[in-house]
Amino acid sequence: MRRVAVTGLGILSPIGNDVKTFWNSLMDGVCGIDFITEFPTDNLPVHIAGKIRNFNPEDYGMDKPFIRRQDPFSIYAMAAAWQAMQDCGLNTDGENANIAADRLGVYISSGIGGFTTIYREVANMHDQKSGQWLPPTFIPTIISNIAGAQVAIKFKAEGPCLDIVTACATSTNSIGEAFRTIRHGYADAIIAGGTDHTAIPIGLAGFGNMKALSRSEDPKYASLPFNANRGGFVMADGAAVIVLEEYEHAVARGAHIYAEMVGYGNTCDAHHVTAPRPDGVTQARCISQALEEAAFDPSKDNMYINAHGTGTLLNDAAETKAYKIALGDYAYKAHISSTKSMHGHMLGATGAAEAIATVLALQKGMIPPTINLDTPDPECDLDYTPNKAVHADVNIGISDSLGFGGHNCCIAFRRAPKL
Repeated sequence: MRRVAVTGLGILSPIGNDVKTFWNSLMDGVCGIDFITEFPTDNLPVHIAGKIRNFNPEDYGMDKPFIRRQDPFSIYAMAAAWQAMQDCGLNTDGENANIAADRLGVYISSGIGGFTTIYREVANMHDQKSGQWLPPTFIPTIISNIAGAQVAIKFKAEGPCLDIVTACATSTNSIGEAFRTIRHGYADAIIAGGTDHTAIPIGLAGFGNMKALSRSEDPKYASLPFNANRGGFVMADGAAVIVLEEYEHAVARGAHIYAEMVGYGNTCDAHHVTAPRPDGVTQARCISQALEEAAFDPSKDNMYINAHGTGTLLNDAAETKAYKIALGDYAYKAHISSTKSMHGHMLGATGAAEAIATVLALQKGMIPPTINLDTPDPECDLDYTPNKAVHADVNIGISDSLGFGGHNCCIAFRRAPKL
């Protein structure tokens, strides 16, 4: 089994279009949820979301023709991947190559794919009562694997390239499967993460009508994980990417190592298409799998958990039970928070964004808060880091994601040793 390092980070989120801004916003408790101004919301069930603001794709290595042809979910993925590749310094091209093209892979996934393009073109087709004006680029723009494919083309990554779709668990599964691919020797590095642009009218109507979204009219008090006042999650757009690299490969080229990835768990509730299993047993099993692989020792390790923490009534209670089952009494010692309280739920991108938060918490010794946790739910009685960031000398971090369909996954990191 080969060791796996984290050597690159990139993000586009409602609280920052780069990693530094994202992290500073987490530390400052900045809420990126606001009223939607990009389109009318009068006839929609909700009027708030976490949107990407002040974003110019050309600042992230994209040209105008590419931007014009792509759906936002692919543009977001490219922006996050470009940041991560600039950060890690890997290059397959020419004399400066420091990794073989066929040893670099891409596992960038999307929960839904080209939602904006589908929504626009179906409306056009309906208005025209004809499909003759449907662009020939329609299919290769909307399919959810195309974001990863475009990143592979951009960076000449000829290794394994997968699009893993597991709803809210999408990018956590992508990172976990990338970890296994490197660990077992099928690649030396993988650009892994997720992307989604779903906070559009059809997305808000769809999730809103199934009663999954917060109906709060106060955007700054809407995403309320583990709060007794919670009433649903808040949709958000974004993309997040981390570069995983075989540890000795990273050391040999002098790469900066943020953390070491050490575990991955993956289970299914086999219970319901949207509701989590209420007893937390299957969710706990994926956490236990990741911690067993990570060689977690409760007598020596100090843990941070980035919770799925959606702010829905069922999720937060079931997730709390899962931590207690997986960790026993140690659950009360762990530092836990839901950063969704600040950036909202970025669907296919959210797990990767939370993985970045976990890695940085280990590196910096700081625990991001769960903001607006003013009325804790008695059923959610663990240390969810209310309202303010805290210092903590954590050496192991996990991030779990629980997706519609009962998809549960958990990834584990250890603080990078000083070289």
